[in-house]
Amino acid sequence: MYLLDTNVVSEPRKRRPDVKVVEWYRGIPEGSLFVSALLIGELRKGVENKRSRQPDAAQALEKWLTRLKREFADRVLPVTPEVAERWGEMNAHRPFPVVDGLMAATALTHNLVLVTRNIKDFAGTGVRLLDPFEQG
Repeated sequence: MYLLDTNVVSEPRKRRPDVKVVEWYRGIPEGSLFVSALLIGELRKGVENKRSRQPDAAQALEKWLTRLKREFADRVLPVTPEVAERWGEMNAHRPFPVVDGLMAATALTHNLVLVTRNIKDFAGTGVRLLDPFEQG
C-alpha cells in the first residue's frame, strides 16, 4: 500500500512522463494507491496560482484535479488527530516542513510506503520510501 507524493501523482500528466514512473503505476493495483488531503491542497494552490496569469493552464489543471478527486474519492487520507500526534512527535526531535512532515506522519500512521522523487526531504522521518523515478 502506497501514499503518493505530488511529484509522483502529477508525473503521468506530463507531455513526456518518465517511463519508469508509468511502468511502476502499471504494476500496482489501483486500490493500493492513496493520496493525502494535503496533496489536494497543493494541487488547488497550483490551480489558483495559475488562474490569473495562465487561465487555460489553470482550467486544465482544475479538470485534472476534479478527475483525481473522483478517482481517489475513497482513498484520500485526512490529517486526523492520530496523524497530528505522530507529526508532533517527529517534529519535536527534528523540525520538518509542515506538509512533508504531515505526509510522512500519514504514511507512518497508516503503515504505507511514501512514493516520492524527493527521498532526501523525508530522510530521518522513519517512513518507508520508494522513488519510482529510480526503479528499474
